[in-house]
Amino acid sequence: MSARWRKNVAMPTIERVLAACCVALLAAAGPAHAGEADVTAVDISPRADGTYRFDVTVRHADTGWDHYADRWEVVGEDGAVLATRVLAHPHVDEQPFTRSRDGVTVPPGLRTVTVRAHDSVHGFGGRAMTVVLPDR
Repeated sequence: MSARWRKNVAMPTIERVLAACCVALLAAAGPAHAGEADVTAVDISPRADGTYRFDVTVRHADTGWDHYADRWEVVGEDGAVLATRVLAHPHVDEQPFTRSRDGVTVPPGLRTVTVRAHDSVHGFGGRAMTVVLPDR
């Protein structure tokens, strides 16, 4: 048997072992591979009563109840949470998805707010969006 032939026989075995290791590492990582929740769009509508409606689009690779985007928040310039929209279930087959929150009160004098998303494994940390309020 030549050395060249043995090398060609051994390589597929090594590739299989490496592939199996990669699969094992991904499986061991569990739900963490879904990454962080990102806010991808924010639409703000002022209401006649002085409050606002927020339509927020979130993208997250939800894997099920063990790892999903579970809420988004509207945060003032000083870091105070002005509103929270709880996301009651995973959106595995609906990405990105948009959910709304009406009746959000924003203190006078604030011109911008930040909208951030949270997931059940990583917490906050994905892409947030700072937006200007439409009538200020």
